[in-house]
Order: sequence, then structure tokens, then C-alpha cells
Amino acid sequence: MFAPKEGRVRGSMRPLPRALVYALAGCLGELFFTGCTSLVRTQRFRPHTSPLMLPIYGLIQPLFEPVHEAIRGRVPIWGRAVVYGGGFHAVEYVTGRLLRRLVGRAPWDYARARWQLDGLIRIDYFPLWAAAGLATEWLHDRLVAQPRVRTRRRERPL
Repeated sequence: MFAPKEGRVRGSMRPLPRALVYALAGCLGELFFTGCTSLVRTQRFRPHTSPLMLPIYGLIQPLFEPVHEAIRGRVPIWGRAVVYGGGFHAVEYVTGRLLRRLVGRAPWDYARARWQLDGLIRIDYFPLWAAAGLATEWLHDRLVAQPRVRTRRRERPL
């Protein structure tokens, strides 16, 4: 009667509030990153983002969480990083194309960068997105109140 609903861990947040947390965390991370890069380039801390980024970062809830659940404890850290880096790049590209169609432009423009694709993604940012994905694992585990799963190391014969 008072047991948690099927599929929910006691103490976990519902999907919509989790999406809002991801949206806010993503925008805060972007503000930190753009502020630091502007500080290095111009000696001024000028962070920036767009309100259009909130729903894009909110997509972490329906897109990232199932992937994390599927590979949790099964794939080594480097493999998860590759999956997350590729997934974040794919979402960045697709949402950028969609925003160009709907609004006329994306909130970001990498056209002047050396390693870019259609001005929508920067290939050299892959390690940053991979690291962001690994950090998002930590956040996801806290939001759904999941204990961290450690992979077993193979025992080496003597």
C-alpha cells in the first residue's frame, strides 16, 4: 500500500523535475565554460548562454538516462566516455539543425573553428563532452537515489 511505485526508487525525483535539474546544470556548466574561455582570450570573465539551451539540456533526462542505465556496470569508463561524447555531439548537431530551421540560427556558431562540422559541432570538444557525460552519470545516480555500481576487476592469475 505504501510501497514506492514500480520502477521508482524511494527518494528519487520524477522525470520532469530531473529534466529541469539537468537543464539548469547544463546551463550553469555552459556559463562556467564560456566564462573561463572568455577570461583566457580577453582577460574578462564574460559568461553567456541562451534560454534556448534549457530544453536542449533538459533532453538529458529522456536521452541520457536510458543509455546510462543500459551500460551501467557493463561498459568500462573509456567506453562510456566514447558513448557519451558521441551522443552529446549527435544531440548538439541535430538540435542545432532543428533550431536553424525553426528560428533561423542556433545559439552557438562554430563556423570559424578549425575542427567543426557545419558550424554546429566542434570535433575538438569531444573529450569535454565525454567528461560531461561521465559527470552526468554522477548527477543521474543522485537524482534517482541509485547507489554507484562498480565494475568487477578481473583477477589475474599468479
